Amino acid sequence: MPTSALDSLLFKNLFGTAAIRAIFDDKTYIQRCIDVETALARAQSKLGVIPAEIGARITAACTNATLDYDRLSNETEIVGYPILPLVRQLVAACGEGEAGSYVHWGATTQDIQDTAAVLQMKDGLLLVEEYLRKLVGTLSRLAQKYRDTPMAGRTHLQHALPVTFGYKCAVYLSGFQRHLERLQQLRPRCLLVQFGGAAGTLASLGSGREAETGVKVRRALAEELGLHDPVVTWHTARDGVAEIVNFLALVGGSLGKLALDLIVMSSNELGEVSEPFVPHRGASSTMPQKRNPISSEVMLAASKLLRANASLCLDAMVTDFERATGPWHLEWVAVPEAFIVAVGVLHQADFAMSGLVVNVDQMGRNLNSTRGLIVAEAVMMELAKHTGRQKAHDIVYEACKETIEAGESTSLFDVLSGKQQVTASIATDKLRGLCDPANYLGAASVMVDDVLAVRY
Repeated sequence: MPTSALDSLLFKNLFGTAAIRAIFDDKTYIQRCIDVETALARAQSKLGVIPAEIGARITAACTNATLDYDRLSNETEIVGYPILPLVRQLVAACGEGEAGSYVHWGATTQDIQDTAAVLQMKDGLLLVEEYLRKLVGTLSRLAQKYRDTPMAGRTHLQHALPVTFGYKCAVYLSGFQRHLERLQQLRPRCLLVQFGGAAGTLASLGSGREAETGVKVRRALAEELGLHDPVVTWHTARDGVAEIVNFLALVGGSLGKLALDLIVMSSNELGEVSEPFVPHRGASSTMPQKRNPISSEVMLAASKLLRANASLCLDAMVTDFERATGPWHLEWVAVPEAFIVAVGVLHQADFAMSGLVVNVDQMGRNLNSTRGLIVAEAVMMELAKHTGRQKAHDIVYEACKETIEAGESTSLFDVLSGKQQVTASIATDKLRGLCDPANYLGAASVMVDDVLAVRY
């Protein structure tokens, strides 16, 4: 019976997808372990470490093996690791004779488990990349469409300066562009085969004049599995695994920021965006009017889960000597969970952003709701050319205070146009233009174009 939200009958499709769960399914993991064992046999056959025909025979026998999963589970509980129980069944499938005697030749448990996990992560990253590219495409279209659509920019949840919605989307987009760049960079650095033997030195395959044998096998094993060959055994240097999971946490952080913005912007008081409407999506059991931003809420929660798993993988880096006494086990929990949550949150983001409802009219009403106060800086900077910056700041600050206190019928322009200190330096028509938020967008559109020109 599931005890985690990630495989719960009720919650699993909020926090993950069937595709990513299949990659990290127990039976898939066991198959990846078998893939490593058979690839090792083929690599060693090619290099003459074991008889030439044995690699193919082991591969054929293991491919057709029928495993006793209950026995595997029970024996794993006893041994503490699944590889010895698995190897016993593979040896039996290959026959106790010549082929079976070469299964797991020169390897140790962690070689198989680490490499199997890397193969899972490799497949998981392909799914992550697929979703990232879809999200980049969606955000690019939004940035282009709303490139010049003005809205209120907010700092400390207060009106700050005008921005455009396209600019906001371009800021989001730039982060995901960098994530794609990070993903391409980390693959050769982190998707490494692991093959080192008992203490990492590959001594079981030769020392002295034969010391190169183990390194050659490792290289051939990497080629068989489509992984990168490290320069040294890495089973106690876990930075590669930590980097991958921390990369997922970075993606989650960007999605969490996006989700938080969407949640606030979709509130009734702002009403600037809303998630796509699906009947009963985000419905309340008692309030018929509710359309809660469910995808954004899941995204925000998922971003925190990803940070927690990233922290576990950082802890797992602190290993002792040439075989850790326990930190490795943290990855068994953190890595699958991180990938399932990461793909799940990207799936939610794809839903929310691909059908995002953008209320341009409401953005305009909110922009103008402070009666010109949002462009006080524009007036100050123009006035500063004549009075100096600090004096201009004081004059406009006082005008803003009077505007706020005067109430809804009075605008910043009304107050400023009654101040001789202002009108002596700025003509009325120019002052009116300065008080129009649509005229104070800076380089927002230029930056949108620059972000859209980036390709990964």
